[in-house]
This record gives sequence, structure tokens and C-alpha cells, in this order.
Amino acid sequence: MTPQSRDIATTWLVDAGLRPTRQRVALAELLVGDGLHRHVTAESLFDSAKTNGDAVSLATVYNTLRAFCEAGVLQEITVDGSKSYFDTNTHDHPHFFWEDESRLSDAPSEQLVIQQLPEAPDGVEIASVDVVIRLRRKK
Repeated sequence: MTPQSRDIATTWLVDAGLRPTRQRVALAELLVGDGLHRHVTAESLFDSAKTNGDAVSLATVYNTLRAFCEAGVLQEITVDGSKSYFDTNTHDHPHFFWEDESRLSDAPSEQLVIQQLPEAPDGVEIASVDVVIRLRRKK
């Protein structure tokens, strides 16, 4: 990692109102240090941190990802009700889930058209709509 990527990560944290601890900066640098968006799981981020020589536990990665989501700088996308992916692009957009690779990527939002949603039951409102389009190789 570079001093520039560390600065990007630190600014990202401070702008979100998060204290830039050593572990948060290390994980943020892996997430946004190059300025690109990415989709990660806690396990894949943990593996990247280990490869990078950062001393963080898997529990710390989970806790940090939750804090990033609560601060609004990450979006959690759940696939199959149990597998969580974390996206640095927090704007509303659809996703492709590549079943053969267990990988999540952005889908072109300009091609998605939702014409109507069902009415929310009394006393509640629709908070968001998550679109995950599952893909698999043709046989």
C-alpha cells in the first residue's frame, strides 16, 4: 500500500465520522485505497489483510464491516439469506450473483426497470429494494 492509499482510507473514515484506528485504516485501505469500488466478504477481506501483513482478527473484520455499514460507507448485500457481501458503492443499484464463482458484481442499473412495487402493509414503509440477479453458466 502507498501513503496516498492510506490518506484516501483515512479521509474516507474521517468523513464518515469514524475514528481512524490502525485496524480500520488497514481495512479501509484495502476497500477504497485505490479509489475503485469492490464487493468483499468478511472472509475475503480478512484474507487480503493477512496477505498484506495486517494483524487483524476475523472478529475485528466483522465488527469493522458492521461499523462501516452503520456509518453508511458500505452497503451489505445478503445472498441466500446467509452469505453477506459488502459493497463500497452505497448508491442504489442491482447486482449479479455469479453462482459458479460465489461472486457479486454490479449489474447495469440503466437496464433495470421496476414498474411497480406491491403496497407496504399498514404501519410500515418500504425502506429499500434489493435486486440480486443470479447467474450460472449455460450447460
